[in-house]
Amino acid sequence: MDALFDGSILGRMARGSVRLLLVGAAAIVLAILVVKLRLVVLPALLSLFIVVILAPPKDWLVGHRVPPALASFLVLIAALTVLATIVTLLAPRFASELAELGQTAGAGIEEVTGALAEGSLGISEADVGRALDEALVTLESNSAQITQGLLSGAILIGEVLAGLLLMLVMIFFYLKDGDRIWAWIVGLFPSGETRTDVNELGRRAWATLTGYIRGVALVAVVDSVLIGIALAILGVPLVLPLAVLTFFAAFFPLVGAFTAGLLAALVALVSQGVLIAAIVVVVITLIQQLEGDILYPVVVGRAIRLHPLAILVALTAGGVTAGIMGALLAPPLMAVGWTIVAYLRDHADRPPPVDEGGLTLAEGPVE
Repeated sequence: MDALFDGSILGRMARGSVRLLLVGAAAIVLAILVVKLRLVVLPALLSLFIVVILAPPKDWLVGHRVPPALASFLVLIAALTVLATIVTLLAPRFASELAELGQTAGAGIEEVTGALAEGSLGISEADVGRALDEALVTLESNSAQITQGLLSGAILIGEVLAGLLLMLVMIFFYLKDGDRIWAWIVGLFPSGETRTDVNELGRRAWATLTGYIRGVALVAVVDSVLIGIALAILGVPLVLPLAVLTFFAAFFPLVGAFTAGLLAALVALVSQGVLIAAIVVVVITLIQQLEGDILYPVVVGRAIRLHPLAILVALTAGGVTAGIMGALLAPPLMAVGWTIVAYLRDHADRPPPVDEGGLTLAEGPVE
């Protein structure tokens, strides 16, 4: 029976199936742990994302003879100061315009539905109203679950404060002792080939995460600035909230860009009319094409080489599992997971190590 599987197509398929089942089981267990331990897991993951941005200035300070602990503290304080300044300057105006944005978007939806009802598509006003009523009924029927999900996530004040405090502590220690923490984790595995593989997996996963976060952050800045300038030139109101939403939408691939563009078009439709709204759609489409064809491949590179369908599945699964935070974390985690799978695939069939005499080395720790 063993001969039937060894070296045959059936044997390779069987081994591949076992690996796939193990990866699937590990993913399910990981998802359950993330949900159950979200108060710890989410801050830990978000801290890693922030450390990706803060690590370069900290490394620069260390390179100029600043002790790692002091460098980490200074970078963290500087980041908090910049964040507090931005919030202080922009939050009041953003909050006031955000409420107006909701009203304007609602008016835009009503205008679009009215145009559909009066058009030649065979859609009556009653049909449009019925569809909206069904959507509202669906939303109301799930409102309890939505509210429960929000309350059990980031809305509870206690969890928010605890999570933020934990994040600050984790960010500091990730910056200060990141290399030592990783060396300790690698040291838990048997020395030799296994430890080398674990270290290489970690290095590649970190490179993928770094490339993704920094690349998407740069894309988000460029998108929000270009779209904000275009909206201001066209005389579209509520430029600040639309630009801010465009920035954050960039961290939700595919879905985020569509949603932010739709909001901008609705605001332009209500405030400036059909012509300006059409121009806004064209401009946003051109900016998105510039991002997708030139900017995104260059700055993100090979960090996240996934099919759009895989990204949509990851976004949906993350949203169902952990709400907005799950949707935010899903694409980079999927990119990291794919990097790990690719490494394991490339090294799955490598021969065992051989000593100088041509004999296969015995399994076990190599001192």
